Amino acid sequence: MLGGVVDCVACGAPGGGVECQELFERLLALDHARREPWGSLHGVVVACFLLQHPGHPLAGSGDHGPWWAMLRAYLDGGRDGLGVLTQALRRSNSHRRHGRPQWPAVPAVREGAAPTGFGVTIADVAVDGSFPAAGYEDRVRAWAGSTLAAWSADPTG
Repeated sequence: MLGGVVDCVACGAPGGGVECQELFERLLALDHARREPWGSLHGVVVACFLLQHPGHPLAGSGDHGPWWAMLRAYLDGGRDGLGVLTQALRRSNSHRRHGRPQWPAVPAVREGAAPTGFGVTIADVAVDGSFPAAGYEDRVRAWAGSTLAAWSADPTG
């Protein structure tokens, strides 16, 4: 701690300005406005944030497979990959089927405590706190990749 500035204990984002929670609220406001480039990546950024902040009240303690599937679909296929995943889930959630939608297989997640240091955090995506449109999708892609990489890494090195 230097001069009252603390890094985020969950994701490691530098604490030089706005806290992660406030950045998340700003980002959700942009997402919910359904304007591009923010709106169509809502699920991806929520998944990134909650996987990097597993203690957040919205993260819950249940299955995080849907978040993994969403990030993997985005990293593998971009917006088109998200569309394919969404359509598959809609079909599996039809009233003609019984039970919950089936998410794609999720790779094994590292054992033990959640990672606390990520190469890219919400602070990086926010840039100056405003989540500028220019380069936004590239920053989100880097955030998704960093999130999956940290959770997939062997914690023993």
